[in-house]
Amino acid sequence: MKSAEQLRDGGAPARRSRWYTGVGNQVLISIVLGIVVGAAFPGFSAHLKVVGDVFLDLIKVAVAPLVFFTIVLGFASAGDLKKAGRTGLLALLYFEVVSTVALLLGLLVGNLTGVGTGAGALHGAQHPAAPDTGAHEDFLDTVVPDNFAGAFTSGHLLQVVVIAVLFGIGLLSMAPAVRTRLGAGLETASEGFFAMIGVIMRLAPLGTFGAIAYSVGTNGSAMLLALAELVAEYWIVVALFVLVVLGGICLAIGVNVLRLLRAVRTELTLVLGTASSEAGLPGLLKKLPRMGMSQQTVGLVLPTGYAFNLDGTSLYMALCTLFLANAYGIPMGLEQQLGLLLIMLLTSKGAATVSGGTFVVFASTITATGYLPVDGVAILFGVYRVMSMAVSTCNTFGNVVATLVISRWNGDLDQDRLRAVLADPALLDREPEPEPEPIAAARGTDPTTSGSNA
Repeated sequence: MKSAEQLRDGGAPARRSRWYTGVGNQVLISIVLGIVVGAAFPGFSAHLKVVGDVFLDLIKVAVAPLVFFTIVLGFASAGDLKKAGRTGLLALLYFEVVSTVALLLGLLVGNLTGVGTGAGALHGAQHPAAPDTGAHEDFLDTVVPDNFAGAFTSGHLLQVVVIAVLFGIGLLSMAPAVRTRLGAGLETASEGFFAMIGVIMRLAPLGTFGAIAYSVGTNGSAMLLALAELVAEYWIVVALFVLVVLGGICLAIGVNVLRLLRAVRTELTLVLGTASSEAGLPGLLKKLPRMGMSQQTVGLVLPTGYAFNLDGTSLYMALCTLFLANAYGIPMGLEQQLGLLLIMLLTSKGAATVSGGTFVVFASTITATGYLPVDGVAILFGVYRVMSMAVSTCNTFGNVVATLVISRWNGDLDQDRLRAVLADPALLDREPEPEPEPIAAARGTDPTTSGSNA
């Protein structure tokens, strides 16, 4: 008997997809072809830079709207912050502290290992020098836009962040009925931009081929070795963050992080395979309450964390930014790195949970710095698929831990139930899920859908 997934609308068996039809596999093929062409025809490869540049420009078209909708819908998913009270305040405080720790860890490891220095000084990119104090003052002057539309056309992502935060606060002050209608419209528009990103990502193999071929043809094999080192280093940093930082947080509330990983392994495996945090959200919204966390805390913290608590994204942005600085021979002192930290604390909150969202926002962060070459971003896309698997998995598990911690702080965690599930995760499959609490009215949205675009 054929399964439902094997049948099309008309009942005919679905054709099995060829292995080379997936974008991820196509990108891997493009990397290999780019390396071969770049090494064999360096003169010709120098002209392929435009291919990577066009792909990068297409991505940047959707950046500002994508960040705006992500942040606004993140506020909407939190519901009425005054009514949520303690939960909302604790969640936002936790998100900021842990995200800052992730960024600091990424910068620390990047500085200690000198990530990217093995590539040498990359050629072919014109980049400005590091800004001086006056440049910092000019940057601060451009944080607040002078009009709504100008924020989307100025190229300053922080202006979009500012108006998104103001819009989100205003949205929460509206009557619930009006907020629900407006939120539904914004979510629909957001889905349109996600679909647009999906179309653009179909061109990723071409963009990757052009970027890798150009880089190999103009810089040689040193860059490839540096990229391989970056990938290995990032996976190690993610493992370190999960086991030490998140493990330490779990230990502080009496939870074994390895057992928690085992309990949500199904959702994490799905996220790892699709490289999208969003793939695990529906399952977690059902599973976490069955593990002993209250439905209200799960419905508030988990979707909000998908917009404001992206630990894997923070690690990626910190490490890859230092990679570009070192690869292009651009010195970044303590002052520049602290400024970068402040920028990433804001821009990392606008990373979409779909595959590729972190890379889109990373490209915008590089632009926002004003002194790192955007050209180098296309080089990193060649290895992003491998890194994005770790990004999404770290983001997802970070939000599982956040929901657990806030539930414990709120006093609504059934610790006996949690201990039983962690000792025997099969209990989740044998017992029915609890009836949901009436939290949708308090939030003004459906908790099962509010995080889909966070």
